[in-house]
Amino acid sequence: MIVPLRYGKLGLQIPLPPDSRVTIIEKPSMPVLRNPACAILSALDAGVGSPSLRQLAAQCRTACILVCDITRPVPNQELLPPMIETLLDSGIAHENILLLVATGLHRPNEGEELQTILGKDPILNSIPVTNHFARSAESHVDLGYTSRRTPIKLDRRFVEAELKLVVGFVEPHFMAGFSGGRKVIVPGIAHEDTIRTLHSSKFLSDPHCAVCEVVENPLHTELLEIIESLRRYSSSSIYGVNVVIDADRQLVFMNFGEVEASHQKAMDFSRRMSVVDLDRQFPVVLSSAAGFPLDQTFYQAIKGIVTPLDIVKPNGTLILAAECKEGLGSQSFQQAQAKLCLNGTTTFLRSIKQKAQADIDEWSTQMLALARQRAHIMLYSEGLTLAQSELTGTQRISSIEQGLELARQANQSLEIAVIPEGPYVVPRVSS
Repeated sequence: MIVPLRYGKLGLQIPLPPDSRVTIIEKPSMPVLRNPACAILSALDAGVGSPSLRQLAAQCRTACILVCDITRPVPNQELLPPMIETLLDSGIAHENILLLVATGLHRPNEGEELQTILGKDPILNSIPVTNHFARSAESHVDLGYTSRRTPIKLDRRFVEAELKLVVGFVEPHFMAGFSGGRKVIVPGIAHEDTIRTLHSSKFLSDPHCAVCEVVENPLHTELLEIIESLRRYSSSSIYGVNVVIDADRQLVFMNFGEVEASHQKAMDFSRRMSVVDLDRQFPVVLSSAAGFPLDQTFYQAIKGIVTPLDIVKPNGTLILAAECKEGLGSQSFQQAQAKLCLNGTTTFLRSIKQKAQADIDEWSTQMLALARQRAHIMLYSEGLTLAQSELTGTQRISSIEQGLELARQANQSLEIAVIPEGPYVVPRVSS
């Protein structure tokens, strides 16, 4: 039996042992929008809890559109041209529309990478485009603190725009429940003080801070409080374009409207299309990090480790395929990984427990450390050197076949759950 795994841009075809018992875990079939262009225009004209985009734009002189960075496969080439045309037709001048790449603490996206994000439509050539820089203090407006004492510092260009638009990709997220919506704003255009506070152990150690969970999720609640603070400060609402795509990156859902109301509908749709209920756990789980662009670094690929943990038997084996063509991730992440590998899981988790602010990118290492308490993790990656692999805190394997044979030896038999799409699928054991 040969199963596909999303890996880099080309994917992998993995032969499974003939005597293995295999369960393939995939999302329900998604109904692709037959005419995406018409669906987009219809959505922009029918706001969820809001007027149409055209009506909103007619009342404004400036607009800022937040777009996700290279780590999110948002179909901006389909979404942005009709949005910008609507703004221009409504009287907002080219120079008063800003496309702001919501990088959070990630690196800026420039050159060919920026073109990959935005597409090549000529209308984009006349619109200013820039990246968010989380460490630039003067570029942010200080809005005070949340009730949990999280500092609220957001990019000045978005805060001061009369029309605030967010373009988000809604998928399961292993901390905030779902991506998109409020998350494009925070951490997307937040100052590092805000981001590091939200990524601290205080939030991430909460059991409700989990994939597809928003009820009682402290991180989700905090993000909504920050959005409300922005509304009050600017005396203006925020509006979102939300999309869900299928395994082939085709548009299956799109809406527009008030940022919370529209995002809630997108989350509801994504949950129905992502969560797969199962009746048991498995001794071996083979998964991916969803391929390009999510598996460019090990930092991002950790989502492929955390999301399927619910179906891994305690002390079972999780095998991850992630290309990691760009290596481990930032220097900050590598430093956090070095601490984990040097001190061990228990000591590392204890050392970060009382921090008010996480070190930059330390949160991803925390999520990996928690996963290591549950399962033995193997990693197949062609993009990492031997030295880099040693910093992953996982067992390096030279092939998926080697990992499966090692798992067989550890478990005496080979019952495997395979998740070709990785973290885009949320498998859960029904209670």
